[in-house]
Amino acid sequence: MKCAIIEPIGATDKKILDFRKKLEHYNVELKTYDSRPNSNQEIIERVKDADMVIISNLPFSSVVINECKNLKMLSVAFTGCDHIDLNVCKENNIIVSNSSGYSTNSVAELAISLMIAVLRKIVWGDKKIRELSTREGFLGTELKGKTLGVIGTGAIGLRLIEIAKAFGCKIIAYSRTKKEGIYYVGLNELLSKSDIVSLHLPLNKETKHLINQEKLNLMKQESIIINTARGGIIDNDALAKNLSNNLIAGAGLDSVDMEPPLEKNYPLLFSPNTIIVPHIGYATKEAINIRTEIVFENIIRFLNNKIQNRVV
Repeated sequence: MKCAIIEPIGATDKKILDFRKKLEHYNVELKTYDSRPNSNQEIIERVKDADMVIISNLPFSSVVINECKNLKMLSVAFTGCDHIDLNVCKENNIIVSNSSGYSTNSVAELAISLMIAVLRKIVWGDKKIRELSTREGFLGTELKGKTLGVIGTGAIGLRLIEIAKAFGCKIIAYSRTKKEGIYYVGLNELLSKSDIVSLHLPLNKETKHLINQEKLNLMKQESIIINTARGGIIDNDALAKNLSNNLIAGAGLDSVDMEPPLEKNYPLLFSPNTIIVPHIGYATKEAINIRTEIVFENIIRFLNNKIQNRVV
């Protein structure tokens, strides 16, 4: 049998060596690649003989899947799997396991960092210093005492709530599933009452453009929105419009509706008091180490018929 890691996943040489040795006990050959494939054809060349494949956020479409005649298991070094055609995987009896939970703390910390950076206008202040200017006209806002509306109370949302409470935030939440000890309200009420709205949802048919023009218009003029989930949850054109018209006070975005590099005329690049970072919520040394352990263990569990983290 063969296993292929077809794009870099941040694993250290030692972790890959240890994984290779484990696979040898199952007579599994491991193939690794140091670069990301640039086309479907290149992906197909890397996976065509593999029984098990490891990817991160590489798009894995039906065009690729239908050429994977030997593929039995896909281990994803990511929590979200919206870059994979899961329906076609199911049709082809391909098991898909993700790395759920690896970046819970790192994403929650980034969400808090973006809140503070937007409220205290940190990027604006840095720009003024580099322009050899002064702090004239500078006035930020504190996080303490603000109403934080958390949309989605999975593991990341819950960790965010834990951190935000330490800052003295009042918490309200909206989620499909309810957790004990959290005050839940309807989505419209959350948007209209929150000083800060933070998104922690997967992207699917139900959540795509959940925060559309109508929903954005419910937010208070002095409120800000944070997205460390998936860019497609927000109608980003509508968000850019409301920011430019000062209908909301700011945004902190780790994810928009396209992966970096952005187009030079991308509307949110010109929005006031808006911070955009290049999808780095998961990117800490600690999270990557956890992710590596999970994604490798997914394969070992599969070989032992003890499948974990199954998505399909």
